[in-house]
Amino acid sequence: MYDKDEHLFYRDRRYFGKKETNGKKVFWGRGNGWVLGGLSEILQALPQDEPSRDFYQDLFVALATRVAGLQSTDGYWHASLLDPASYPSPETSATGFIVYALAYGVNEGLLDKVTFMPVIEKGWQALVDAVEPNGKLGYVQPIGADPRKVTREMTEVYGVGAFLLSGCQIYKMAGK
Repeated sequence: MYDKDEHLFYRDRRYFGKKETNGKKVFWGRGNGWVLGGLSEILQALPQDEPSRDFYQDLFVALATRVAGLQSTDGYWHASLLDPASYPSPETSATGFIVYALAYGVNEGLLDKVTFMPVIEKGWQALVDAVEPNGKLGYVQPIGADPRKVTREMTEVYGVGAFLLSGCQIYKMAGK
């Protein structure tokens, strides 16, 4: 479900040909975050001499590069990657998975540190800003919910998991 022109993944085939309000194709932030996070996990598990490793590594770098350029000025990746204005609410599960993957890529030398660190830092700050004093992470779009109506009160375990994965890579980065 990879779009070779946009270097992004569709949610599923039902989105082929669909357009956002601004006329662009529909690519979800969280879905592409899941893919980047999954590619990070695959690359951690694959031996260096695995023949398919280059395929996954090249896909990881292409997708990471593309989504890094789609970060909003507030540091988040919104529900729609190509039409964030139609989905103005922050979305921390997408942001968490993307920050995790970008930080992993820098830590492993797959992504250029100078290019990606400002994106990672801005995304991490956005995530930290979404944490309440009691520790609850907000702005996590629930499963099957309207992505236009994400609020600070909404949370889900996968959003918290993405936040924790990001934090582990940021911690690893800080030790280098």
